[in-house]
Amino acid sequence: MPIALLPDRALVTVAGPDATALLQGVLTCNVETLGEAEARLGALLTPQGKILFDFLISRVPEGFRLDVAADRAADLAKRLSLYKLRAKAEIAADPTVAVAAAWGGSTTAAQTAVAADSRHLDLGARLYAAEGAFSADASEEDYHAHRIALAVPEGGRDYAYSDAFPHEALMDQLGGIDFRKGCYVGQEVVSRMQHRGTARTRLLAVEYPEAPAAPGSEIQAGAKVLGTTGSTAAGKGLALVRLDRLGDALAVGEPLRADGKPLAVARPSYATFPMPDAGGEAAV
Repeated sequence: MPIALLPDRALVTVAGPDATALLQGVLTCNVETLGEAEARLGALLTPQGKILFDFLISRVPEGFRLDVAADRAADLAKRLSLYKLRAKAEIAADPTVAVAAAWGGSTTAAQTAVAADSRHLDLGARLYAAEGAFSADASEEDYHAHRIALAVPEGGRDYAYSDAFPHEALMDQLGGIDFRKGCYVGQEVVSRMQHRGTARTRLLAVEYPEAPAAPGSEIQAGAKVLGTTGSTAAGKGLALVRLDRLGDALAVGEPLRADGKPLAVARPSYATFPMPDAGGEAAV
């Protein structure tokens, strides 16, 4: 069972009598249905429906922990405090707890909070405990290689904050959006995109037959730009791709390249959104 410490992650806690109501009214995910040992994908959006923060949320006594990029934890706590108003909830970054990921087997650990990562069945679990409470036998890079092989994206690595919509980041495919729970910040835009099927850009799985392109490279078919590469590991990667432009390229047999490197793209195995076929038509 590999365990990797994730120093690029940190926690924000939201606790108190009104913690559930506060978060239910601003986050994309449903916190009322969150399981006791589940880490669920969620996001806080701009009013225009773009992702400001993405995180994994799980329960703690009297509230919740939000597992977020370490360099965004303080900003997330500050942003949530703006929505607090008179709610009885305490919001704070928590530097005392380390974050780790475990996969490939049992995740039980003494004096360690374990929450199954619900984004993907094979992704494993998150472990939360004081620094030194568990030993790591894998690296942060090993974890990201595991994540990339499963085509599970992460904000800041595979899409830019304040620039991507939840559908583009596959949050609708990974359980990060609840379309039935009611209003939250940015909900109208996300709901419209869902019901009208207007997500033209999606994160796709990438295979590099040769060397991988650097993250942030433009993906081109001839002179036309189709998208941008994200994180890579062991010949695999992720990329934001315009599906309509991909369909045009497939229709004429135009090869895809990024930074001069050939690549192939595919819909992640867990996803169900339509993909263009070689005739340029959408296919499932």
